[in-house]
Amino acid sequence: MKIKDLDKKYDELQKEYGDKSLHSIYNGGCEENPIVCFVFMNPTGRNIASYSTWKSRRSPWIGTKNIWKLFYKINLLDKPVFEKIQEIKPNDWTEDFAEEVYRNVSKHKYFITNLGKCNQIDARPLPDKVYKQYLDLLYKEIEIINPKKIITFGNQVSSIFLDQTINVSKCRKTKFIKEINNKKYEVYPTYYPVGNGMRNIDIAAEDIKYILEKER
Repeated sequence: MKIKDLDKKYDELQKEYGDKSLHSIYNGGCEENPIVCFVFMNPTGRNIASYSTWKSRRSPWIGTKNIWKLFYKINLLDKPVFEKIQEIKPNDWTEDFAEEVYRNVSKHKYFITNLGKCNQIDARPLPDKVYKQYLDLLYKEIEIINPKKIITFGNQVSSIFLDQTINVSKCRKTKFIKEINNKKYEVYPTYYPVGNGMRNIDIAAEDIKYILEKER
């Protein structure tokens, strides 16, 4: 099975749980043994790849700025790419530039995904029961790419993924083990670094640097 084989199912779930005017946002980056898989919550209409006029990849954070500050802080994004992201307006992202950004993501050997692929117009909170509809599909993603480490963002995503109550403020830099289809993966819950969590971006960067340096 390939990552793209999951897209059809994500599109079906978009019709059930997402805004019907938007497309699902899937994933992107290094698909073969990345050093880390980053798991966020769910996409919103701020991602310009959400719209039917977009004909290229439908990967996380296209047309946004703040999350790329985190990747730059942790040395997972080249300076020229980061500077261009910060210079241009969100709607000025082209399909070619989105490909350039994700080539850079792949170059640095990481993978970006969301637990929930159901795209919403705004950043409204989703109940646990919706995210849980996506768990088995996320497990399949992880089996396919086989990351060395997994970083989950925020209490809700971390708790659902690990199937236990997680408070990221109390387990910074702490390793958990998640078994998926008889393979054990290292998982590190981390502060959510965008939106209301922007105040935590430096803490998240500090923790992620520590986690990744253990691998190098």
